[in-house]
Amino acid sequence: MSYRCPFWVIPFIFLLSLQVKADTPTLRVLAWPGYADGDIVAAFEKRYGVKVEVTMVGSDEVLRSKMTENRGGDFDVIAANTAEVHYYADQGLLQPLRPERIANTVRQLPRFRDYSRIPDVVVDGRIYAVPYVWSDMGLIYDRKQFSQPPDSITSMWDPKFQGSVLAFNTSNHNFSLASLSLGGDPFRIKAADFARVSEHLVALRRNVLTFYSLPEEAAELFRSHNVALLFANYGRQQLKQLRDAGIDVGYAIPREGALAWLDCWAISRGARDPVLASVWINYMLEPEVSHLLTERQGLPNTLQEPNEGGSTHTLIWLRPVEDDKRRAELWQRIVSGERPPLEPR
Repeated sequence: MSYRCPFWVIPFIFLLSLQVKADTPTLRVLAWPGYADGDIVAAFEKRYGVKVEVTMVGSDEVLRSKMTENRGGDFDVIAANTAEVHYYADQGLLQPLRPERIANTVRQLPRFRDYSRIPDVVVDGRIYAVPYVWSDMGLIYDRKQFSQPPDSITSMWDPKFQGSVLAFNTSNHNFSLASLSLGGDPFRIKAADFARVSEHLVALRRNVLTFYSLPEEAAELFRSHNVALLFANYGRQQLKQLRDAGIDVGYAIPREGALAWLDCWAISRGARDPVLASVWINYMLEPEVSHLLTERQGLPNTLQEPNEGGSTHTLIWLRPVEDDKRRAELWQRIVSGERPPLEPR
């Protein structure tokens, strides 16, 4: 005997299915290019029966604007460097973490589990982020245009390379680079020194081809404009991109030292589901996922030592700066071609 479904049940079943889909948990991720590739996201969605919405950013300034626009309420989990983590924690935009509840943290190298020795991850005695990926920000150079690798940050200002230098479009890093190249503290520029550092950045603007935002943009510019020198804001990720494209490039750490970043996962104060955000962080620390990041992006992960081993060069980990708003205001005027007000304040 066959059973025929009553006609009034069909729309009820349809409405129920819509309700189930509507109730599917959604994780809102704010991250950098390469940190949440489509296949990685799809595997997470399938395993946990959730939906993931990924928003990509191309600079710390864009990341900060998105996080502060709604007091962190637009995202659940974010990827940010340690200096930004400190800022967000100070502003009350992050939730404290319990790394011991994120099982895969035990897989990380010991130095990435010693939170007391990682700058800016611990704020007021609370842990706010879990390390994920890191890199130095060295100089990528065209081997055909350099007989010897560039050994100083000042190479970016060398008039010999005018119009063939690529720099990153950011305020904090560029002020830090300029200060470092002048022998100053990259993160604590004195009020009396801002005029000199700003003038130095005006000179940089005149020497570069342009300022890029995304690594793919930089790779295309490097290939199509006979670029000699590139400040690698995204680190060794950009070195891999260019070499994969068949371009003969080298990588140098300047004698002054290289700015270096440690990107972490953190949970927004406005997270709808902090438990699901923790599940995401745990998933990103799975060996297969972390290894894919290194394989695809050329960036060292926190689970294994990089293939090239430890470096004897000086790495200068990013720290909070003296006045990021002032840097941003001055940078906008510099990059737009205006001459910024240079009087101390």
